[in-house]
Amino acid sequence: MTTPNAPLKIIVDTDPGGDDTFALLWLMSLAKKGIAEIVAITAADGNVPPNYTFTSASKILSLGGFNTVEVGRGVPHDSDIEDASHIHGDDGMGNLSPTLPEPVHQFTQARASDDIIIDKLNGQPGEITLVTIAPLTNLASAEIKQPGILKKAKQIVTMAGAFKGRGNVAPLAEFNIAYNPEAAQLFFTTRDDIIVLPLDITRQLILTERMIEELYAINPTSEIAQFIRPLGKFMIKTNRGYRDTNGINGFLVHDAVTIAYLFYPETLLLRRARVRVETKGEWTRGKTLIDERHVPKTNPNAFVALQVDSANLLSILVEDLKLLIDVS
Repeated sequence: MTTPNAPLKIIVDTDPGGDDTFALLWLMSLAKKGIAEIVAITAADGNVPPNYTFTSASKILSLGGFNTVEVGRGVPHDSDIEDASHIHGDDGMGNLSPTLPEPVHQFTQARASDDIIIDKLNGQPGEITLVTIAPLTNLASAEIKQPGILKKAKQIVTMAGAFKGRGNVAPLAEFNIAYNPEAAQLFFTTRDDIIVLPLDITRQLILTERMIEELYAINPTSEIAQFIRPLGKFMIKTNRGYRDTNGINGFLVHDAVTIAYLFYPETLLLRRARVRVETKGEWTRGKTLIDERHVPKTNPNAFVALQVDSANLLSILVEDLKLLIDVS
């Protein structure tokens, strides 16, 4: 059993991704402080294909000194939308993989991500938090293989969806949902307390070029600093090309909000809701919905964040990353 002072045990389901990378680095900085324990990383099919997300996850862990953490290979999914390599680079990390340590994990020998989720949750029921920052294919696959398995997580925190604002891969749909809407719809039937952190708030989380340079200046000889500086520049270029930062010279760190929720919850305000996913619409497939009519709602399944203290969240992220860079 966990104790009040025990580190929070976390599995991250991820498809690295520039913003995934910063979320993982932030989590590693907190693990080095002893307040988080990274139980496993389950790579997912999403931003780039599963073999790339697996290799990227392995390299990021090695970069941060956590290469003993198990990495799963993502359950493949034949999506009807394209991946996000045009945003994140062919390797998901700004085409910077050759500059990082060689992966210690082997894709062909790794366990499937859904099997890892099942194994870890069965082994430590009620103790592990699932953080999902990718399409929900792995989670849905685990639930199909063992119905009820996701209820064994201590909690589930997901960066996904768009409710009151525009989508990012379709007029109304966010990538992590739209890539596999059926998996997302199944996911939202598994519990009644899922934490949902949507585009509505993550669009306010712009890591600026000045912040990146501030991090680099802490320790320019650090491998992490030498990685995040060009990664930041790559992401800034693609984010501005897609006009996604309101003209600010920076990039969106969507996925980092999950770490903020777990360790700095004062930066977010959530509301109770029932989340549904549109799976059949011609123009609305992948849209996440909540009912805002003033009628009784007796079956909510989630807490949805609709307000964020972006200035303080980003400041905390930068300060925590400085600690990781300073000791690397």
